[in-house]
Amino acid sequence: MTGRVPLRQLAALAGIILLAVWLFPALGLVLVVMTGALVLAALLGLAHEHGLTAPLARRLPMANDILDRFTNRQALESLVGAAQTSELIDAAALAETLRAKVIGQDQVITDVTLTIRRRLAMERREKPVGVFCFAGPPGVGKTELGKQLASALGRGFQFHDMSTCSRPEGAATLFGSPKGYMGSDSYGQLTAGLRDQPASLVLLDEFEKASPEIMRRFLTAWNDGFVTEGSDGRKIATSRAIFVLTTNAASDRISDLAREITDADQLAAASKAALREAGFPPEVLSRIDQVFSFRPLVGLDVARVAIVQIVRLVEDYGLTVADGVGEEGIDAELLFDAMQRNDETPSTGGVRDIVRAIERQISEVLIEARAAGAGKVRLTGRRSDSGDLIAGVERVG
Repeated sequence: MTGRVPLRQLAALAGIILLAVWLFPALGLVLVVMTGALVLAALLGLAHEHGLTAPLARRLPMANDILDRFTNRQALESLVGAAQTSELIDAAALAETLRAKVIGQDQVITDVTLTIRRRLAMERREKPVGVFCFAGPPGVGKTELGKQLASALGRGFQFHDMSTCSRPEGAATLFGSPKGYMGSDSYGQLTAGLRDQPASLVLLDEFEKASPEIMRRFLTAWNDGFVTEGSDGRKIATSRAIFVLTTNAASDRISDLAREITDADQLAAASKAALREAGFPPEVLSRIDQVFSFRPLVGLDVARVAIVQIVRLVEDYGLTVADGVGEEGIDAELLFDAMQRNDETPSTGGVRDIVRAIERQISEVLIEARAAGAGKVRLTGRRSDSGDLIAGVERVG
């Protein structure tokens, strides 16, 4: 009890203060506050005397962020902000890294890396690093370049298929659901990703297929520098993110332009005009910082891409493809057939559809080979009596 006023004395003092309030109304507010403070102090003292304050403190939620409790948050945020205002990269080294990963798009890679370098060097940024459009036929490396760019820059990578967001209801998947709606107990895929990795590269595949409502939400994210999470209304910053829209719209026209125009700025302007004529939303086009036009794969580049995808396919089944001089892990007949079919239908599914057709023929054999203990295989190709190519698998090791 030492150092603490007994409850009876506090009650008497509170009574005196209330009497003073009645006699002197001008002092009312001050005296009422004093009374409340004294009563609260008495109650806390009594709770502490009976050992109730420690359990109560454990049950109370943390009022402040842990940063506020243990460090100078403002100073830390200033240091982080200063480090994030600009980022200098070696465009030539970045381009070299990307060319080793993405086949047949050397000019696009050069243009992309120079643009990214300029955008990252900006010291004041309240909007995304950039909003870019990768345009061209399917299967030419648009998504792959996005993935490899994120990896080379050390950024997180988000992939969102906009063909699944053709209705307004798809907004909940990306931005979260308002309170009271199904799914409101968790964040949207986009907002959660940017919350956890603010510097992500966000790839929006086939953006032209998104609903107008979802497009408007993205325009807000790009113009205002944040996106609002539906479940709790939190504003998630987009100022450190890179947004890449991919589109197959006007792919034939853009392929022709990419072959005809060598100047990057002229090609971007012509491609943007082609997208506008094809019905791409003008309000989105006006917000895109740069359009990059991908060229159709031709010649041996088709075979190179086919090899990359076939090797990944086989690895997905837990096996490896024989490689090295004299190994011939993939029959040349298979690759030549892929080249011919790509030339016949360059603007459909690209090399990916060709590899999927190969997978349908060999998937069961790959499963059996792995079950039999195989580690390394060779893919073969032979012609049927009707002239169709039949893919097969041989065990090598």
